[in-house]
Amino acid sequence: MKQKTMKAVVYSGPEKIALTDVPMPKLLKDDDAIVRVTLSTICGTDIHIFHGGVPTVKPGTILGHEFCGEVVETGPAVSGFKKGDKVSVSCISFCGHCFHCVRGEYSQCEDGGWQFGNTINGCQAEYVRVPHAHTGMHLIPQGLTEEDVLLTGDVISTGYFGAQNGGIKPGDTVAVFGCGPIGMCAMMTARLWGPSRIIAVDTNEMRLEMAKKQGIADIALNPAKEDAVAKIKQITGGRGADVTIECVGVTPTYNSAIDSVRAGGTVSIVGVFEQPQTLKLNELWAKNITIKMGLVDANHIPQLFDLIAAGKIGTRFLYTHKAPLNDIIKGYDIFGNKKDNCVKWLVTPYETKK
Repeated sequence: MKQKTMKAVVYSGPEKIALTDVPMPKLLKDDDAIVRVTLSTICGTDIHIFHGGVPTVKPGTILGHEFCGEVVETGPAVSGFKKGDKVSVSCISFCGHCFHCVRGEYSQCEDGGWQFGNTINGCQAEYVRVPHAHTGMHLIPQGLTEEDVLLTGDVISTGYFGAQNGGIKPGDTVAVFGCGPIGMCAMMTARLWGPSRIIAVDTNEMRLEMAKKQGIADIALNPAKEDAVAKIKQITGGRGADVTIECVGVTPTYNSAIDSVRAGGTVSIVGVFEQPQTLKLNELWAKNITIKMGLVDANHIPQLFDLIAAGKIGTRFLYTHKAPLNDIIKGYDIFGNKKDNCVKWLVTPYETKK
């Protein structure tokens, strides 16, 4: 009997991806689900993977980790879902009851911590297997659309995680380095803690203008045109920002986030780094700064649904490009190289040629 196949984006090594035919996923464990992907994205992490900067991704892996879909099949241990349900799915798979999960460290799950498109097959495909579906799948609430909640699986959750790790207090000054989708989401969720001002830092003028126009940033700084670190200190009376959030994963933004924070402040790092970085402890040890980092736990999706429904946050303005899975290789080029003012590339289902 011929095995059923589907279209999927497969990673074969640095700079090598292809949209090709692969076997359809199957249930492997009792708490698995099979989901038909109805809307997904290309994410910044996918670009890091494409360039070979994420060594945990092995050749043969299906890429993609941010998606919504329709439940096709569930294992016997999965309750609360039925065939046809529309769901948003966390980019991180976690069991919910191991040592780390009971401590709220879901991305470090002992029987999970898997990221779609990284350590397990991902969603840039027609179908995907969702392990631990009872914790990772979330019914899309009535009144919200897939486009409303699409980014809760990763980008909004990561931005929220970065802001939360910053320990923002009412009246604080927050500087966010990087105005890509994660940086934008870090700014919009940082607002939830009541900072007095949010400073966006990026070399892309279009994105800086977008951040200000959408009201998620109060001040925009372009380090290609001015000394952003010096400007942040000037704005804060010479002290520096109370919280800095690094959302890019490159040396210049890493150094600037550390150099811009005040003594006693917090540096929150959510950027994906391909290379080791140097921490100048001989200069920093006396500043009493806190540095927090990590892979998003993605455990606040229900709360994010509520915030979106209430109009407190929203990401539709980030959606600059949308095309079927057929065109995804083109999307990697346009999104990855920041062409055509692309901020976020959405992927709709594969279209069979008639």
